[in-house]
Amino acid sequence: MLELAILGFLYDAPLHGYELRKRITALTGHVRPVAESTLYPTIKRLEKSGLLVRATEPGSVAAPRHVLSLTDEGGNELRRRLAEPGLRDITDENRWFTVLAFLRHLDDATAQAAVLRRRLAFLEEPASFFYEGDRPLRAEELEDPFRRGVLTIARATSRAELTWLRDTLTSLGG
Repeated sequence: MLELAILGFLYDAPLHGYELRKRITALTGHVRPVAESTLYPTIKRLEKSGLLVRATEPGSVAAPRHVLSLTDEGGNELRRRLAEPGLRDITDENRWFTVLAFLRHLDDATAQAAVLRRRLAFLEEPASFFYEGDRPLRAEELEDPFRRGVLTIARATSRAELTWLRDTLTSLGG
């Protein structure tokens, strides 16, 4: 997820590390804060793989800044990851939001629709956070008001996403 976010934000524009970290934190930080000890080794790994390059620019007040840019190979890798997201990228809501944030960079509407159809199929499967044996429980079956709240909120969120997915698939022709 972190690599995808880095590639996606750098596809939009070259950024220095601090600005990149702020943008990633804004997208995912409420759930998974981005520590410098995680971000900078990931940047170095992507740089070593030839997916991004670093250029030094003079700082306005202090030390020079390192600006990161995506290479052509990095753009290709971003589009590949968007076209072929892993199962966790489809099923985990936070990973899904990262895919969704950059899906516009996948130029092919048919490929975009294929990714959205995978998420739609996942959401259409019966599921719950709570079960009786193998049977998923519905909010109306729970006496616990807090667990009922979890399911009620999840249902409302899923319905909103299902509506958006169907509308978007229609607009993409898929």
